[in-house]
Amino acid sequence: MTSVTHSSTATDLLLLVAGSTAVAGVARGLRTSAPLLLVAVGLAASYLPGIPAYTLDPHLVLPLVLPPLLYTAALDSSFLGLRANLRPVAMLSVGYVLFCTLLVGLAAYALVPGLPLAAAFVLGAVVAPPDAVAATAVARRVGLPRVLVTILQGESLVNDATAITAYRVAVAAAVGEGFSWGTAVGHFLLAALGGTAVGLAMMVPLQWIRARLASPLLLNTFSLLVPFAAYAAAEAFEASGVIAVVVVGLYLGHRAHAVDFATRLQEEAVWRMVSFVLESSVFALIGLQLRRILADLVGYNAAQLMLWAAAILGVVIVGRFVWTYPATYLPSLVGRLVHRRPRGPAPPWTATFVIAWAGMRGVVSLAVAFSVPATVESGAPFPGRELILYLTFTVVVGTLLLQGLTLPTLVRVLRLPRPDPQQLILTEAQAQSDASRAALEHLDALLADDRNRLPQALEARLRRVLDRRQNAVWERLGAVHHETGESADATYQRLSRETIEAERQAFVRLRDQGRIDDELLRHLVRRLDFEEAMVNRGEE
Repeated sequence: MTSVTHSSTATDLLLLVAGSTAVAGVARGLRTSAPLLLVAVGLAASYLPGIPAYTLDPHLVLPLVLPPLLYTAALDSSFLGLRANLRPVAMLSVGYVLFCTLLVGLAAYALVPGLPLAAAFVLGAVVAPPDAVAATAVARRVGLPRVLVTILQGESLVNDATAITAYRVAVAAAVGEGFSWGTAVGHFLLAALGGTAVGLAMMVPLQWIRARLASPLLLNTFSLLVPFAAYAAAEAFEASGVIAVVVVGLYLGHRAHAVDFATRLQEEAVWRMVSFVLESSVFALIGLQLRRILADLVGYNAAQLMLWAAAILGVVIVGRFVWTYPATYLPSLVGRLVHRRPRGPAPPWTATFVIAWAGMRGVVSLAVAFSVPATVESGAPFPGRELILYLTFTVVVGTLLLQGLTLPTLVRVLRLPRPDPQQLILTEAQAQSDASRAALEHLDALLADDRNRLPQALEARLRRVLDRRQNAVWERLGAVHHETGESADATYQRLSRETIEAERQAFVRLRDQGRIDDELLRHLVRRLDFEEAMVNRGEE
């Protein structure tokens, strides 16, 4: 993921992972945004003596860090939700990225004397894609409506592919490899259609293997290899590895029910750990780049640099509003004028405002900026490379701190509707009721077969388990206790956890007394862990 200016050691990598994980843990304890705190701490740490000069290596970040992060996001995304919001997602992930590339490129070309137009478009492509992790992390923390989270998540799954393709076209023009609109369109089509084709070709065989691996340990090892295999396969055809990973991840996430329960539980735990470590490390790396980037800036006036940085940051932020509002309302307006009938209610301006404001940039922009070649085809230095790195860094940090810090307050001021917990529980209860009814009917059909005959006590136990599962969700709709302020559901979860912990401690005492051995203790504790996981299934 990184290299250092001195000899790279395992200690440096361990320091990065341990430090970033600790900061992320503190952020959770303080109930603040982990990405924002990690960037701030990284900025401060970059000037501390003894801290290694970490440098983002794009040859490691793009193929080794980006695929698992995108794959995890795709697994957690809703395929049906993305399909229902395909138009806004496409307008942001493709239309907005291209618009931002052109807008920032033209602004940089007009603003910075001597910067070639092709190099300015390289900067535009680098800062165009909002970051997947930052936007959705803040959106979930502040309780945005689910449809807005789906749109932001869907945008971030695809926009990296659009931006990387635009970047490659702009770099080819800047280094003198020749440029034509036909070539540019061909690159886009190859990236988009090729990446989609590779993902479609791989997703069914991968799911077939996934559903037939009997060992959860083996299957989770296989799962860890999937995003890298999809990315590498697409890149081998010069297609978009990002799109291939997203297509595979969406399909496997949609078909997660096809694997057994032990695999699902372990797979979720493994990927949550992997994404937590990677996300924490990459946001810390963003802050740690400051010293290196400033050291490479030679021959520029400090006041001029600050002016250019503020101007480009302003263009990036305002440009998203310029694109988002017309892209949201013009299609509906045109549809009403053409078809002369309403096409559903337009989203409120407050929701569109939040979508426009949630445009934080992240590690992909910095990684791509570091991949800008050092020289052009003639051997001369790449024009403005150090300036592109500096402006990218200021856009990333500026959007993370300015927009990320103010987004929670903005959501409160705009009073966006939050998900209703009672309604969510009611929906869950209705779904559980339908499922339990289907299970009881299936049980009756099974017991009608003489081969499935059970003693009456065991049959009654099966029916009680189904009844309890059906009634438990309805019981969670109880009123808030007037003394403790807890809902019935929260009280139930707390008491269940405490009684399970009492059982766990009793098992430990029995082991310490020599009445059971360690192997039996682990078996009994694991069973309690599953029960506690069921109790906490609604918590995050």
